[in-house]
Amino acid sequence: MPIALITGCSSGIGRALADAFKATGYEVWATARRPEDVAALSAAGFIAVRLDVNDSLALEQLAASLAHGGLDVLINNAGYGAMGPLLDGGVEAMQRQFETNVFSVVGVTRALFPALRRNKGLVINIGSVSGVLVTPFAGAYCASKAAVHALCDALRLELAPFGMQVMEVQPGAIASSFARNASDQAEQLINEQSPWWPLREGIRARARASQDNPTPATDFAADVLKAAQQANPPRLLRLGNGSRALPLLAQWLPKGLLDKVLSKRFGLNTSL
Repeated sequence: MPIALITGCSSGIGRALADAFKATGYEVWATARRPEDVAALSAAGFIAVRLDVNDSLALEQLAASLAHGGLDVLINNAGYGAMGPLLDGGVEAMQRQFETNVFSVVGVTRALFPALRRNKGLVINIGSVSGVLVTPFAGAYCASKAAVHALCDALRLELAPFGMQVMEVQPGAIASSFARNASDQAEQLINEQSPWWPLREGIRARARASQDNPTPATDFAADVLKAAQQANPPRLLRLGNGSRALPLLAQWLPKGLLDKVLSKRFGLNTSL
């Protein structure tokens, strides 16, 4: 039985991926941070593991558990979206964003490398089209996903000599709790002392943007599974509403015109 380990399985994309792989016959190790989510995953028949992807000791323990059976598929899915003006969040917010969305990709993959090497496994990293089309009020998140794209390119080349493959998935709008969590993050940052306080509705609009006509998470997971089972999985897989159109806008629309479109969309076409 092939083994898959998926991070961030409490809901949304992660849980849909866990369900899809399990239904196809994989032994799925599903991780989450909160005890109640781990309990729910266990009750659903997964090998549920409580894991903070930035906890090096927990990663060592997880690697030891997989040492004998190896690992066929690793999906680095854990992450979140920090919303709000870059200068309001500052360096501290950037550090938190990169720790979860970027550093953990390296940390988890490094810890599980021996198990992956044993089975010549596949590493799937969940990026975002936001790493291609950068939008205001999501600068930290967009930067983190652009970094994931760069890491995928490097890892694909570096893991190839071991018979391992890397696939990057760039979702567009996928039905999940992302928008709710992003909105919660934004509300923690929005305050009357911010120079961007008059533009707070634009910040809120950006936090909700990921749920504009979203693709069902089950459809997304089915397509990821199908690609993962190919002998040569694609290097880059774009799925969900906007996943193809938005990168094309970023590539072909003149930068000045794109700036105007985004400024109007998020209320930045004004003077403060």
